[in-house]
Amino acid sequence: MFVFDVLPHSLQKTQSPEKDCLRVTCKKNTSPRAYPLVRPMGIHDERAVMGNRALIGRPRCDVTGNSLLIGRSGHLQFTALISALVPGFQRPTQQDSTMDLVLNVADSYVLTPYVYPASWPEDGALRQIIGLLVLTNLGAAVLYLGLGAISYFLIFDHKLKKHPHFLENQVQREIKYAMTSLPVISIPTVALFFAEVRGYSKLYDNVDDSPLGWPGILLSMISFLFFTDMCIYWIHRFLHHKRIYKLFHKPHHIWKIPTPFASHAFHPVDGFMQGLPYHIYPFLFPLHKVLYLALYVFVNIWTISIHDGDYRVPGGLTSVINGSAHHTDHHLFFDYNYGQYFTLWDRLGGSYRHPSALLGKGPHDLIRKLQAEGRLGDDGAKAKGPANGHAKEE
Repeated sequence: MFVFDVLPHSLQKTQSPEKDCLRVTCKKNTSPRAYPLVRPMGIHDERAVMGNRALIGRPRCDVTGNSLLIGRSGHLQFTALISALVPGFQRPTQQDSTMDLVLNVADSYVLTPYVYPASWPEDGALRQIIGLLVLTNLGAAVLYLGLGAISYFLIFDHKLKKHPHFLENQVQREIKYAMTSLPVISIPTVALFFAEVRGYSKLYDNVDDSPLGWPGILLSMISFLFFTDMCIYWIHRFLHHKRIYKLFHKPHHIWKIPTPFASHAFHPVDGFMQGLPYHIYPFLFPLHKVLYLALYVFVNIWTISIHDGDYRVPGGLTSVINGSAHHTDHHLFFDYNYGQYFTLWDRLGGSYRHPSALLGKGPHDLIRKLQAEGRLGDDGAKAKGPANGHAKEE
């Protein structure tokens, strides 16, 4: 692949090529001698472009560089010139990023006709920010309500509603709290998505761009899980500090016996802080943009799953995977099992607790005991009296 700088005639004599040129990448069959306005880039310039691959657009020949991507009018007017010089070139409609995949589709079918006019510049900041706000809020609502409903009706054990710590109208309250918090959480989240769209992350779109090829894809998947698990553990512990807990994290612990709808029922600050590791990972490490999108969906599914009351974990993984049984104990006993996916950091940090549900002392066991004692009616009426110290009141 050749990398060239294209400098418009009107700027050749008055401006610095390194500052104002448009950068073009072409297939090897493109000769630099065919175009008088094109010069081969030096090694230093090529490294600069390769280090910012998230900005490289599509398909056969692409233009990169902040001047074009942020819409500086002095350079946009030369798109036709480059199209004439480079056969097959098409101006990118969005910067190359994970959200680019979603924005392009949504822009065609939803955003342009109903949210903003098509006359707005496609690479304009306002258009991108509004689009990201709409997509982030819509996507969060669909994932939360859709996946939460599937889990609630198909997986969640409704017998848990008989537990003395299950609140009146809890499901409705969980949904209301989450749907109030998610739009607020989306504001700083969109700022991070916007930085990705502008090309500041290390996201890439081709397997060939992975430092290690396909093994690199697998490695990035594993490192994403371990990195985010580590970060969330310490963020979660920080949120349990006595000076922080009541301000931000206590609302999530209202749900002693959580349902899948409690998964996103956070205070906005709490929700954003615990989601932050997912967003900062691609700014620190290379990651395929499709994989990033898949992992983003996965973490939402996982967050719902650890609140679904299904305590089954394959025997050999009980001490490794932080499942619903582990996380339910976190809600019940407060200062154990802070991890997201694994028990590693809880073990290292001295906060691991083997799930009470797997020891015959879980929520279901308490319900059966109360029913046997006649303290819990068959109609699901709540038990009278204390819950035998089953949960700490915070």
